[in-house]
Amino acid sequence: MERKEFIKSFALGILTPALFISACTGGKNEKVSNVKSQTFTCPMHPQVVQDKMGTCPVCGMDLVPFEKNSTDVALHLDESQRALANVTTMAVGLKGFSTYKQLNGRLVVNPEKTEYISSRVAGRLDRLYVRQTGEKIRKGQPLYQIYSEQLASLQQEYLLALAQVAQFQSDQTFLQILKSARQKLSLYGQSESQIKALGDSKKTSPNITYLAPENGIVAELSVTEGQYVSEGSQIIRLEGYQSLWLEADVYSSEVGSIKNGQQVKVVVPGWEDQPQMVTLEFISPALQANTQLIQLRGAMPNPNSQWQPGLQANVFLPTESKTDAINLPIDAVIRDGKGAHVWIERAKGKFEPQIVKTGMESFDTIEVKEGLKTGDQVVISGAYLLYSEYILKKGKNPMASTKI
Repeated sequence: MERKEFIKSFALGILTPALFISACTGGKNEKVSNVKSQTFTCPMHPQVVQDKMGTCPVCGMDLVPFEKNSTDVALHLDESQRALANVTTMAVGLKGFSTYKQLNGRLVVNPEKTEYISSRVAGRLDRLYVRQTGEKIRKGQPLYQIYSEQLASLQQEYLLALAQVAQFQSDQTFLQILKSARQKLSLYGQSESQIKALGDSKKTSPNITYLAPENGIVAELSVTEGQYVSEGSQIIRLEGYQSLWLEADVYSSEVGSIKNGQQVKVVVPGWEDQPQMVTLEFISPALQANTQLIQLRGAMPNPNSQWQPGLQANVFLPTESKTDAINLPIDAVIRDGKGAHVWIERAKGKFEPQIVKTGMESFDTIEVKEGLKTGDQVVISGAYLLYSEYILKKGKNPMASTKI
């Protein structure tokens, strides 16, 4: 009996360390197995996949863990995540689309809005009411006062004719003389109000004030106060900025596809939110000096005179158009070496990648020829963030798990 107890105790003492070592070895193997099941990839190069932490051999970034066996092709975002990523969508549909060729343009003074003010009579400029360039002038505003004996004699002639008509009202000869005297004053630049004031006061004056015929900006002042001027001498040049000329340059080989009356889109840097449509009114028949460029021109409205001559402008000339095409903002399409894809919101907060084939492209819009249908809710902002999040979570390119 004592011998049996001794054998059992001896056997138990031998087996216990063995079981303990086996258990420890099994736990270690299980832990190693769990570590090996975790995979890591590069956020920028999803083709890099490793079974351990490290750095990307391509760009040197730290590798991140991902779900190697995940089969879900969708990303799920709650409202806060969506707002943080600035993800917005739009329903696509068929509409018109045009591609553009960008030209270099500039804004210049419109000569049709330029007013040259010259002296109607010879005389001395007793007073200038405008003394510097850049001043804003309103129609009817006094510009200068001139001393002219010729105008004084014309005023006297008018007053005499007026007195004769008052005395002989039925005499047609005196009426014709009065009409002629009045017309002379008008042709010499006297306004209706000035002629009426002369008739009311019955007093002549050799100092005559001339008024601005139009609104404008003083671009040039050609005289000084006290100067004698001859009839027809230029005094002031006014420029109106309520309308400007748009000038653009195009190569002679491309001018064949451009016609007078064609509309172009004009964007002034700094005012991208205010594009203007301008009709081409003139195509130069000759090349510009020492260049192979031909000049295009059109009048462009200038609301509130917010643009000044000399500003550069981007001119977009239509080159091709379609009346029924699905088009998206250019940032909605993600492109890489494997093709192009967009993100579609299949359900609320559920976003899936969709491979597409693109067509015509302008500076801010792109045509989608295949892969979308009318009514699809396509992500138009935040698409690249979804692309990056997909690579981080899935460890693969969205193009690998989608079909067109």
